Amino acid sequence: MKILLVEDDLSTLSFIKKGLKEFGHIVDAFSNGNEGLDAAYLAEHDVIILDRMLPEIDGLTIVTKLRNNKITTPVLFLSALGEVDDKVKGLKAGGDDYLTKPFSFSELIARIEALNRRQNPKSDIDILKTYDLVLNKKSRKVTRNSILINLQPQEYKLLEVLMENSNEVITRTMLLEKVWDLHFDPQTNIIDVHISRLRKKIDKGHKIQLVQTIRGAGYSIQYNKT
Repeated sequence: MKILLVEDDLSTLSFIKKGLKEFGHIVDAFSNGNEGLDAAYLAEHDVIILDRMLPEIDGLTIVTKLRNNKITTPVLFLSALGEVDDKVKGLKAGGDDYLTKPFSFSELIARIEALNRRQNPKSDIDILKTYDLVLNKKSRKVTRNSILINLQPQEYKLLEVLMENSNEVITRTMLLEKVWDLHFDPQTNIIDVHISRLRKKIDKGHKIQLVQTIRGAGYSIQYNKT
């Protein structure tokens, strides 16, 4: 992705820029509002990461100007202003998401990837395939190496979400929302239990393990050629 980063704290700017580049993203980084706004006008970006409090022009004003000029690039506010009213103001101004400082970098990555997927949705494909694992949305049948795998409804939904985002990291928060329709942490091991069951049904007896735990980030269906 090509990302526009506007953050006035230089240490935070450097940290985020370095981390995004390590994930293979192209980053245009600026530390004041005027330069960030000009960059948003002059070049197309997939996602904008924007601080609320900036010199010259604040983040809310930047978003308002962008939306008034029909620029619909997804904006993730990154701010120390974490009160509910602050978040509401950011979203009402035209922001798409709001992450409060201090933040987890893995969550930042997950959120910008989610914004990009929302902006560029994948085509509605009935057959999902990763290596020799196949999920048929119409028949709701799952096979590996042509052998039928019997899944419980929640296991199927969990696998479907992972395969729709094959080779991408899906956070625990995203799984709670997409699979269980929970918008809070229930403080249980429900995800771990279902991932364990899914791993046994999908990977047991196979040399290539597809269900991956990404430590500190989430889970993924991946086929890594070695």
